[in-house]
Amino acid sequence: MNGKMNEWIKNTLLEALNIEIIHISEGKVIATMPVNEKTRQPFGILHGGASVALAETAASVGAYALIDPQKEIAVGLEINANHLRPVYEGIVTATATIVHHGKTTMVWNIEIVNEKNELICISRCTMAIREKV
Repeated sequence: MNGKMNEWIKNTLLEALNIEIIHISEGKVIATMPVNEKTRQPFGILHGGASVALAETAASVGAYALIDPQKEIAVGLEINANHLRPVYEGIVTATATIVHHGKTTMVWNIEIVNEKNELICISRCTMAIREKV
């Protein structure tokens, strides 16, 4: 799956934000993203939207790993996030873990930490599982 994912990243938001998937296992995904000129807001801190993009990416990759990609797709249905502390530079790491794995939905909890392992954002993402048409 990792080789195919690398192909999919080309010319997407993941490539633009330099999001990297560093771990995939059943029910868990870890992804990283730099805090730089592409991910900061005008006040110089990590943009909340960039954190949400990282969170949804981790949940989406996790959902994809649990479906039959020949028959199903996984798409974001809802996401929320609480931004707990600012980050000015470095790398942030998102860890997504599955909370609910149903037939038509999955719910993922995503915690994003800074390089000191301090919690900077907590998010919950609901993925819809649909049949391919």
